[in-house]
Amino acid sequence: MKLGVKKLSSAVRLGLGAVIAVGASSTVFAQDQSTQPAPQSNTNPSAPQKASTLQTVVVTGSHIRRVDLETASPVVTIDRAAIQASGKLTLGDLVQDLPAVTGGNTNPQVNNGGGTGASSIGLRGLGPNRTLILVDGHRVLNSDANSIPAAMIDHVDVLTTGASSVYGSDAVGGVVNFILRKDYQGAEFSTNFGESGHNDGEQQGYTFTFGQTSDKGSIMGGVDYNKTDGIEAGNRSFSRNALTHSGTNGLGPTGPNPVSTTIGGSSTAPFGHVQLAGTTNPAFIAAFGSIPNCGFLARNPGAAGTGPADYHCFQGSGPNNDKYNYATVNLIMTPQERTNAFLMGAYNLTDHISAYMDLYVDKTSSNTALAPNPLTTLGGFAISSQNTYNPFGEDFNSAGGSSFGVRLTSLGLREQLFGLTTGQVHTGFKGDFPIGNQTWQWDVGLDYGHTTTTQSTTGLVNLNILNQEAGPNFVNAQGVVTCGTVAAPIPGCIPFNPFNINTPQSIAALQASATPGLLQNLSQEKVWHADFNGGVFDLPAGTINLAVGADYRQEYEHDQVDGLLTIDPATGQCTLASQCSAGLQGGYNVKEAYAEAFIPILNDLPFIKSLNVDIGDRYSKFSSVGTTNNLKFAVEYKPFDDLLLRGTIAEVFRAPNLFEVFGAPTSSAYRISSDPCTGYTGTPVDPACVNVKTDGSFTNQLVTENQQGNAINAGSAFTNVPIKPEQGKTFDFGAVYSPSWAPGLSSTIDFWHLYINDVITVVGIQSSLNLCAAGDTTYCQFISRTPSGVDQGQLTTNVVTPTDNLGTTSTGGVDFSLNYKLPQFSFGKISVGMNATYLKYFNEQTAPGTVANTTYNDAGHFMPFGSAQAAACPGAVGNCLFPRWKGQGYVNWQLGNWDASWRLRYIGRFQMGSKSPSQDVHPDGSCYFGTYCTIQGAELKYGATVYNDVSLGYNIEPLNTRVEFGVNNVLDKQPPLLFANNTLNANTDPSDFDLVGRYFFGRVTVKF
Repeated sequence: MKLGVKKLSSAVRLGLGAVIAVGASSTVFAQDQSTQPAPQSNTNPSAPQKASTLQTVVVTGSHIRRVDLETASPVVTIDRAAIQASGKLTLGDLVQDLPAVTGGNTNPQVNNGGGTGASSIGLRGLGPNRTLILVDGHRVLNSDANSIPAAMIDHVDVLTTGASSVYGSDAVGGVVNFILRKDYQGAEFSTNFGESGHNDGEQQGYTFTFGQTSDKGSIMGGVDYNKTDGIEAGNRSFSRNALTHSGTNGLGPTGPNPVSTTIGGSSTAPFGHVQLAGTTNPAFIAAFGSIPNCGFLARNPGAAGTGPADYHCFQGSGPNNDKYNYATVNLIMTPQERTNAFLMGAYNLTDHISAYMDLYVDKTSSNTALAPNPLTTLGGFAISSQNTYNPFGEDFNSAGGSSFGVRLTSLGLREQLFGLTTGQVHTGFKGDFPIGNQTWQWDVGLDYGHTTTTQSTTGLVNLNILNQEAGPNFVNAQGVVTCGTVAAPIPGCIPFNPFNINTPQSIAALQASATPGLLQNLSQEKVWHADFNGGVFDLPAGTINLAVGADYRQEYEHDQVDGLLTIDPATGQCTLASQCSAGLQGGYNVKEAYAEAFIPILNDLPFIKSLNVDIGDRYSKFSSVGTTNNLKFAVEYKPFDDLLLRGTIAEVFRAPNLFEVFGAPTSSAYRISSDPCTGYTGTPVDPACVNVKTDGSFTNQLVTENQQGNAINAGSAFTNVPIKPEQGKTFDFGAVYSPSWAPGLSSTIDFWHLYINDVITVVGIQSSLNLCAAGDTTYCQFISRTPSGVDQGQLTTNVVTPTDNLGTTSTGGVDFSLNYKLPQFSFGKISVGMNATYLKYFNEQTAPGTVANTTYNDAGHFMPFGSAQAAACPGAVGNCLFPRWKGQGYVNWQLGNWDASWRLRYIGRFQMGSKSPSQDVHPDGSCYFGTYCTIQGAELKYGATVYNDVSLGYNIEPLNTRVEFGVNNVLDKQPPLLFANNTLNANTDPSDFDLVGRYFFGRVTVKF
């Protein structure tokens, strides 16, 4: 049943808080408790606030304490009213909606490649590794914003330019700073409830918050519980089937094949995918030939699988294909359950010294659900020719014999169950002291973060057991099939018939071999810091302010892997045949010192109301990668009160993290869209084609069947490819205009550009193939092909995706905001606004300065899973989208105890594919027979997607109660169909689009 007002009032459940939508803002808020001004009532910039007292604040993007709230740093602010108005129970999903967040990100809608309950934030499309997450200006270990209790946050500052000179490594694309609530007095209880218009995806949440403030200090704490139910892909029309969009250009041997959309899926299907090296069974030779001309066989539905009449040529395309439709049982919303608590306090030891502590803990349980396990000989499974159930009389294995695959639907789904516990504390002492006529502030303390993760995977089989069950067997004297041989029977073994997995005995054999796999992780981060800032001396235009400080940071990681999941680097396989991994233990430390100076140059002159310069520098010494020095130079110029012109040039830097350096080999699924060795004849010699036949007949099965392969993903230490830090620069020039002739009106515009050299990335198989074939032999060593047999030339499971510095990334565009708080009318207060980003370019060069270099122009494009463009995309989870335009808008109304809001989310038009050969991603699929019949230059164009959200709230003053109700995606807008052959999840892009549909929510809050 859909959630209505009657249901809300009777159940006293969740609604929508407050009235303000997210907007762009050049206003920033304090991080310091004692001097923080009250936040504005919305997230949108309004007319400049004249300071009534000379309070100084530390703004996001600087260490300098200042009176001004408008600075050279472009900052978007989401206040507490907007957090509540969104109806979201966690913070990460809210920040992901900002126009500055684009590219590849994960969230709870991401099933394959996600499922941890996390929402990553990648500003400027540079991935989460290049966006720094802070809480009250302090680093946190767990960068998942969803792990931060929403009840403890007052507002969120999003700095949309690089800030390595201020915060150090990782602040490349920008910084997201979650500012804590201060001086809270009282207590409140809130209950929330939500449900989709499809009667699923139920959410519920309960929050209790309390606080006390006095002259001696303050304390605030709270607990929160929220739960979100999962949604199966089969519950939505756009995701219930794996849709294949494909065709050929008419040059293939089968003639023209017009582009069409069919239900496809995986060739590893429940009725088998059998490829014979050369059967000796006369009946099969008569029916299909020694090596079937059709390439692969599949069992007829309902047949026993004992003879040629029970099989047919595997149909890989068309409406009656034999592929397995894996989509239905996957998830478009992964379930999660969170419990968190927080405690914040400060105590004034003297008039000039106080002690403080902020801590929170979060416990999250979540899971993914994937289609049943694909069991293949390529993955280590083997069938003996002496198996009684083997009608072909051949060995099936990965050693060059016949190959076999089957989908273990009779065993059930593969589920990954995640348990994550996060603990974070910031504690220390701070105060002030005089130097001459200047006052200096100081802060000395420790930041400590701790996470533990447990991941359990079910639906896998122990190959040691299953290969024994599929090995030689015989019929004993009682007529029972028995594992082993007459001379050496195997006790306790259940014979397995892989050619018919639905018989009771096959199900029993699978259940006997089913074994869960376990991985555990421990991460720790410690930061000791000392910070000082204050005035140095006065100039005619004002006081020179200086901030200096130093910190020492330690990072530690320890991964433990179940022996059954431990990967063999020589084969890329493990005993459970899937989710293979390896242990990791290591750490590093970094010593840093910084200085920043704010210098007022001129003020109160004709056409120079003020002219200020901000200069900063940060020195870092990493035990892992050496030293770096990063500078910042910023200018603020006000020709008159209403207009601020600003500009910042800053160096940015990112050191490789522990996984990128010491990451142990793990199995990783990949997809490729082309193979340079298709049709290879040996002339000229191509180093990417070692072991490929030279008769021109080779085609890559992963390409022609649009299937995933398995590779070994590893850090640079394992692959012996040394990596170095990323280096780059950011440029931001803009203006803030708040006209005095229109009180309440404010607008901003910022032109930005950023480039990064030596980009640290996982080099995908597609990239390695292309680079090797183009002459960059560095990556040829990571390509491994089967040397002989029916699979000769096909990629093996021990191909490697190394971590390396690969190419450069440059991006640039324009940010806009316009916000207006209208004069008060008799019918209420109204405010309107918008916040938008135009992406002018996002370019990636794979190997600049070499013949192997390719430049990908990604702006305005969707990069499908398996394409070289997607492989190069920072932070991508399968695919990557860079719309030219992304924006938000809002209208807020308030009259007495009533308030309402309308919010708009806008994702601009984009395309998939290009007429340019260097940019083509072949969205119409790859031809089975080779690239000569693949459609070239196809372009699938998509219009803009607009989501509308509304909310209504009422304050019941006599009861100190607020009731709120809202609907997100009012018009039930469905995501664009991008098709399974181009995506990893749900035929679309869950990182950017709403998969749930219309969603009703409500909240009741009672204050005490």
